[in-house]
Amino acid sequence: MKKVSLAKLFFTFFKISAVTFGGGYTIVPIVKDVFVNELKLIDDDEMTNLVALAQSGPGAMAVSTSILTGYKLRGPIGAITCLIASALPCLLILSIVSVFYTQFKTNFFIKSALDGISGVVCAVLLVTVFNMGKAAYKNYPIFSSAIMILVFVLGFFVNISTAPLLLCSAILGICVFYVTDRRKEIE
Repeated sequence: MKKVSLAKLFFTFFKISAVTFGGGYTIVPIVKDVFVNELKLIDDDEMTNLVALAQSGPGAMAVSTSILTGYKLRGPIGAITCLIASALPCLLILSIVSVFYTQFKTNFFIKSALDGISGVVCAVLLVTVFNMGKAAYKNYPIFSSAIMILVFVLGFFVNISTAPLLLCSAILGICVFYVTDRRKEIE
């Protein structure tokens, strides 16, 4: 595996974090494109595992993804470098916005730009969820379809909160993975 410099990691995550709007899931396709497709430092399955691990931890998904990517590529120092690089643009932008908040909230152009960005964020989120679902569907097609439909029905029509649905889905996924993994060991 090629080794990436800490400076390259820092500037890559700084740039990604500075231009990515919409939270953690919008950063996933960009990080994947840079580190899997462009730099070829991580393979596709490893990136999917890093994203899944980032989802399971507390805190912002974008920061967790950057920390795990940095740790994967350069160990603890890489994780700290990527943490600083991904948090710094947010801190700088929020500091500037807080100083000029009253002018920003009534400015037509800024309000219009943010409305346009929200549409793009929705599209990126849709593509990310589709790609993650495709990977899960590939391994367990019947199980994934059944869980997806069940969670949608329970969340949309029965109005069950998201947290219990996520917890139950995670437990079911772990159980199915454990059972199929055990079955493969026996065979």
